[in-house]
Amino acid sequence: MEKSFQLCPNPLVKFLKKTPREFSVDDIIAFVAESKIQMLNFHYTGGDGRIKTLNFVVSGEEQLRQLLLSGERVDGSSLFPFMESGSSDLYVVPKFRTAFINPFSEIPTLGIFCRYFDKDGNPMEMSPENILLRAHENLVNKTGYSMHAMGELEYYVISEREDLFEAVDQKGYHESVPFTKWEHLRKEAMLYIAQMGGKIKYGHSEVGNFSDEFYNYEQNEIEFLPTDIEEAAEQEDEVT
Repeated sequence: MEKSFQLCPNPLVKFLKKTPREFSVDDIIAFVAESKIQMLNFHYTGGDGRIKTLNFVVSGEEQLRQLLLSGERVDGSSLFPFMESGSSDLYVVPKFRTAFINPFSEIPTLGIFCRYFDKDGNPMEMSPENILLRAHENLVNKTGYSMHAMGELEYYVISEREDLFEAVDQKGYHESVPFTKWEHLRKEAMLYIAQMGGKIKYGHSEVGNFSDEFYNYEQNEIEFLPTDIEEAAEQEDEVT
């Protein structure tokens, strides 16, 4: 069984020798202790569609266990425009399977995505995640089918024009170095995403390269593997 995790780029999976869906609170605590993690970040999507972050300094096992099991209170009226300040208590509770090492933090940091609950311990009905989950449950109940989804990251890198090995306009599909200039950036991004738990199918340069007098505009794509709709949404959050 251990061999099946050796090639996984996700350091939590490799250390715990478990799939993310099997992660427990004790697993997270053991990884934090072994990896000398100093910061814990809670992440969650606000009403504006942007990722929000709450930072904690890891100060001990008891504090960490309480945060992982109970979450933390947040002001819902500052996160969602439809909530009034008089009844805005929300709780963000972490989903263990989404835990990841933040590759961009100088301080060793564990990030984890959270789900919203109200003050009575019920899932917040109007949170983006819970709307998605209810919609999918209705689909399954009415049709018997479940939905899988995948994402694509398509983007342009704009750089100063180079006269050597110029790419042909609108003919950049699967082009290689030296005719593509930013393959190294795409590969680095793919590695970080995979280490954070994203399930990547492949990456490549795309058709839409073009140039003007001063700049090159290079189109790239990173495509994910199809997975269940909830996990697909979590992966999109991680790379947003």
